[in-house]
Amino acid sequence: MFYYSLLFLVLVSPFSLILSVNQEGLYLQQVRLGLDDPDGIISNWDENDDNPCNWKGITCYPATLSVNSVDLSNANLAGNFPTLVCNLENLTFLSLFNNSINSSLPLEISECQNLQHLNLAENLFVGSLPYTLTGISTLRHLDLAGNNFTGEIPPSFGKFSQLEVLSLVDNLLDGTIPSFLGNISTLKQLNLSYNPFSPSQLSPELGNLKNLEILWLTSCNLVGQIPESLGKLGNLIDLDLAVNNLNGPIPKSITELTNVVQIELYNNSLTGEIPVGFSKIKSLKRFDASANELEGRIPDDLCELHLESLNLYENQLEGNLPGTITQSPNLNELRLFNNKLTGKLPNDLGKNAPLKFIDVSGNQFSGEIPASLCENGVLEEILFINNSFSGKIPESLGKCSSLTRVRMRDNSLSGDIPSAFWGLPNVNLMELMGNSFSGLIPAAISGASSLSILLISRNQFTGVIPDEIGALQNLVEFSGSDNLLTGSLPKALVNLSKLGKLDLHGNQLSGEIPSGIRSWKNLNELKLASNGFSGNIPTELGSLPVLNYLDLSDNHFSGSIPLELQNLKLNEFNLSNNRLTGELPPSFALQMYRTSFLGNPGLCGDLLGLCPTGVEAKKIGFAWLLRSIFILAFIIFVVGVFWFYYKYRDFKKAKTGIEKTKWTLTSFHKLGFSEYEILDCLDEDNVIGSGASGKVYKAVLSNGEIVAVKKLWGELNRESSELEDVEKGWIRDDGFEAEVETLGKIRHKNIVRLWCCCAAKDSKLLVYEYMPNGSLGDLLHSNKGGLLDWSTRYKIAMDAAEGLSYLHHDCVPPIVHRDVKSNNILLDGEFRARVSDFGVAKTVDAIGKGNEPMSIIAGSCGYIAPEYAYTLRVNEKSDIYSFGVVILELVTGRLPNDPEFGEKDLVKWVYSTVDKKGVDHVIDLKLDSCFKEEISMVLNIGIICTSPLPINRPSMRRVVTMLQEVGIEHRVVAENKDGKTSPYYYEEEASA
Repeated sequence: MFYYSLLFLVLVSPFSLILSVNQEGLYLQQVRLGLDDPDGIISNWDENDDNPCNWKGITCYPATLSVNSVDLSNANLAGNFPTLVCNLENLTFLSLFNNSINSSLPLEISECQNLQHLNLAENLFVGSLPYTLTGISTLRHLDLAGNNFTGEIPPSFGKFSQLEVLSLVDNLLDGTIPSFLGNISTLKQLNLSYNPFSPSQLSPELGNLKNLEILWLTSCNLVGQIPESLGKLGNLIDLDLAVNNLNGPIPKSITELTNVVQIELYNNSLTGEIPVGFSKIKSLKRFDASANELEGRIPDDLCELHLESLNLYENQLEGNLPGTITQSPNLNELRLFNNKLTGKLPNDLGKNAPLKFIDVSGNQFSGEIPASLCENGVLEEILFINNSFSGKIPESLGKCSSLTRVRMRDNSLSGDIPSAFWGLPNVNLMELMGNSFSGLIPAAISGASSLSILLISRNQFTGVIPDEIGALQNLVEFSGSDNLLTGSLPKALVNLSKLGKLDLHGNQLSGEIPSGIRSWKNLNELKLASNGFSGNIPTELGSLPVLNYLDLSDNHFSGSIPLELQNLKLNEFNLSNNRLTGELPPSFALQMYRTSFLGNPGLCGDLLGLCPTGVEAKKIGFAWLLRSIFILAFIIFVVGVFWFYYKYRDFKKAKTGIEKTKWTLTSFHKLGFSEYEILDCLDEDNVIGSGASGKVYKAVLSNGEIVAVKKLWGELNRESSELEDVEKGWIRDDGFEAEVETLGKIRHKNIVRLWCCCAAKDSKLLVYEYMPNGSLGDLLHSNKGGLLDWSTRYKIAMDAAEGLSYLHHDCVPPIVHRDVKSNNILLDGEFRARVSDFGVAKTVDAIGKGNEPMSIIAGSCGYIAPEYAYTLRVNEKSDIYSFGVVILELVTGRLPNDPEFGEKDLVKWVYSTVDKKGVDHVIDLKLDSCFKEEISMVLNIGIICTSPLPINRPSMRRVVTMLQEVGIEHRVVAENKDGKTSPYYYEEEASA
């Protein structure tokens, strides 16, 4: 018997060691095997433990050692949703927040019967919301924000019995915001912001949610009026209806929300006056109704509340700013720009409150600047642009060491500026141009150690520029034009190695340009026109690598023009009206430069009209004869071409037989052409590109305007699968007009215009602003387009980043095309709101095969993010990956699928080469080595953007910031306020 017992122990003991963990541990081991864990976060899940209670992210009940919580937030995990966790019978808390779970959420989720808290936000979930979630009767907290869920909110969601928090923010949900959500009587938070819902009114039934504390519906495509029933939400703390299309007045009932702390109504189309009665809302701290069409006066009782923030900018408000605003002891932000406000600012403004930000630009305020603005010593920004303020800058502001930005352009301010004000240590932008200031620039300016932009043009400043200005090591721009400054440029000015722009034209300066200016390696603009400078033009100017604007006209410079200036790549060049002599450098002896040298009697050369002689007069006559012959021949040629064109066009029209009567036109701008003229140009001879979704035509209109017409084929074949239809190039029609109308309203300097849309039963026409052909790869491997210099490549990256940031910032993320010659971005009519149903890669393939006139944003071949292979869905992170590929193209000069890479692509090649050989082996050899530091920084941005894991990629807004910090095109980073930024925050061009 002993023998058999011993044998049994020997046989069983290995298995008992392997299977020592309890049953719940075994379930979790299976969960671990189904997840990709690149950072080893759950590597301590040891199967030899007795139970999983000490494992990372696992919590158990102390008495029973049964798992009640699984929290694997921020763990960088990927894979399918682990349904096995629902076998943990006592599980009440499950969080996979901020990972890369890339599956649908299965219907079996309802098997987690005791679950109270479910947080799956910030993942890559796709598909519909499971209607079975309401089967979890204990569920109180449901957060599915930041995923790619599509479809409608299931009707079953109205049956939650204990749910307190419902967050579906930032998904791809369509349909309308359903009224049945008003049935969830236990609800405390309803967060549905940033979804492409169909246009719908805000349901009055939401007023039934008596326990609701947070209602967050930003950017939900809401239309119509705000219902009065919202005033019944007595427990509401936060009301956010911003960035919608709400119209009509702000309901009077809003003043019944006696517990509300924050009301956000900005970026709508609200009209009428702000209601009175806010005195009942003693708890209100933040009120933002900016960017609407509100009229009337600012209510006194709103201003007398203990507000922290008041934003009413970009409306039609009139009258004075109520003096009761000085009674707000907590006020730190006051933004009223772009209204019709008048009168004086209250004398005690800032005296009783920790005021940090004040922006009243673009109004009609007058009187003196209140001396109390910085009474509490925390004021950071003063933006008073374009008003009628008068008098002096208060002496008290010279003690305001907290100030970082001062913008008082275009007022009627006068007198001497307090000496201490010039030397404020934390100010990085001081803009005083367009006033009547006088006096000297004092030596105290040396204390402004943070100053990067100094704009004092168009005033009456006198005296010399002090040597102490050379101590401002962070100075990037100094614009002091159109003043009464005298003396010579201080020698210390050459110490400003970061200087990018120096504009002192229109003063009374004299003397020579100091030696040592070769230190201005970042100087882009030098404007010294209309002064009394003399001496020779320094040869050192020719060594400045990025100088492209040089204006030394209307001075007394003498001697010859340095040959070294031929090294510069100048966009603007003016040496006219000086005393220069000698011959022109060969590169400048061209007719295009003639106006650059006028008014210099001592200059000789071959330019007609610059140094006329008898022999040259004969040359001029002969040149005119040749020119006349050429013009006559050209006219005959043009007439012949037009005759042939019209004959051929009539022939093609008869052949194609386009039915014009069935087309309808939707325009987004004032047009100088009709749909019929567009249709006449849809000729095979005008095709400039084609893709699986249709063709692109170049249309030359009768008024001389050129447009690009993209013809999209056909209706969606409802009987076949949607994915197959996209592969064939079919475009689904649902919501097309509404989406294109949104596209037509977009305004951005890096996004070309969509002029109009023409629709017929079997096709759609998108008429765009025309841009010439070109691909990024072609330009990088040729001398065309000026892309071989680093400054231009950087500008392309910056423009593209700002354009994409704008699109995501405004929640309109479409497929993006890029024209690298004009540095513009073109938006296609197929929005992601539609495209997401099929997967962006298929759509990119459908619209971008081969020869379209604008290369796709990811480069000439449309390389896209790797997660598409297992998600068939994209979000902003996918666009960031594609943008990162463009960055790598610009830095390396390589195509994304260069044959040299073999089986690798550009991203993998860069990663492996940098890892094995270093940065120098991937940077384009054509780039100037003096920019190596900046190029390396931009390369690093491209590497970060192309991280294999989406959660490691920065936002587009962060990408813009990183590019700005590189410093080539220096501009102070703009602060963003809840999706709306003051136009007065940015540094506009300092105009003369």
